[in-house]
Amino acid sequence: GVIVRSAANVQAGAKSRLSAILHGIWLLVFVLALAPLLRIIPTASLAGILVYTGFKLIDFKGFVKLWKESRSEAAIFFVTVVVIVVEDLLVGVVTGIVLSAIKLLVRFSHLKLSLSTPAHKSGRERTTLSMSGAATFLRLPVLAAKLEEVSPGAELHVDFAQLDYIDHACLELLMNWAKQHEATGGKLVIDWESLHARLRDEKPASGKADDQHGLPAA
Repeated sequence: GVIVRSAANVQAGAKSRLSAILHGIWLLVFVLALAPLLRIIPTASLAGILVYTGFKLIDFKGFVKLWKESRSEAAIFFVTVVVIVVEDLLVGVVTGIVLSAIKLLVRFSHLKLSLSTPAHKSGRERTTLSMSGAATFLRLPVLAAKLEEVSPGAELHVDFAQLDYIDHACLELLMNWAKQHEATGGKLVIDWESLHARLRDEKPASGKADDQHGLPAA
């Protein structure tokens, strides 16, 4: 049940899962009934077949496409292959998993926040919080610190245009902060339509957003 066997079967014209089953049966038959015959085959010949088969399985076009889409993913792929060839399969696979985990951790811990207070005709100060990156629970302290910089009584608009992801914890922090901010006469305005479709399910049930004014007073 390994990918090399499946890929070799597909390249040989296999059409169903029966090919992998038969492949295993032939191996079993040769090991049990024809072991002396197998010993006659030079190890170098078997190694040559493995190298040739492995080389044919390399998808160079797929790697080029991956490099264009995500260089970090391609780099992880390349490092994994090198470690597998130089060291062994297990070390290479573990290396790939560790590098992928580090990449995900970095991606989901990157959040850029900025506050701007342009001039506004109304008497209430209007502040915009621009968010870019991924707002996850890992960045809760950063988001909380930025919200503390908002002046009491200000009308805070949250801009999600450059945001890739936001989790429930960060949305709950915004909702809880809004309740405290309203006590000072301020207001939190969120344009839910600016969120990506996948983020709309994260909308808390604590309040119903208004198309014109975003978050209503709690």
